[in-house]
Amino acid sequence: MAKHKNWYWPQIWSIVKNKFVLTTLGFVIWLGFFDKNDFLTTHSYRQKLHQLQAERDYYEVEIEKNKAYLEHLETNPDNLERFAREKYLMKKDNEEIFVIVQEKPEQE
Repeated sequence: MAKHKNWYWPQIWSIVKNKFVLTTLGFVIWLGFFDKNDFLTTHSYRQKLHQLQAERDYYEVEIEKNKAYLEHLETNPDNLERFAREKYLMKKDNEEIFVIVQEKPEQE
């Protein structure tokens, strides 16, 4: 039974000793681990690419929201006045503004 299990090791060893197999194996190892475009670098580049694409999509949506909001402000002067009063605390000459700031509770 021991002879039957080990009959393929000499065949495999003769294939592995082949100079073309060794050269190909060395080339694959070199490209996979030691080259400037190895597996880890390529993986990190792909992760960065996906992150940048997600950011791009987010900013495209935000740009569309801001364009719609800008058009909303430009079409009605009352909306623009309300925005200026709320965001930049602008006031008319005969008005006073009181800003109420809510304090956050202390965390222990």
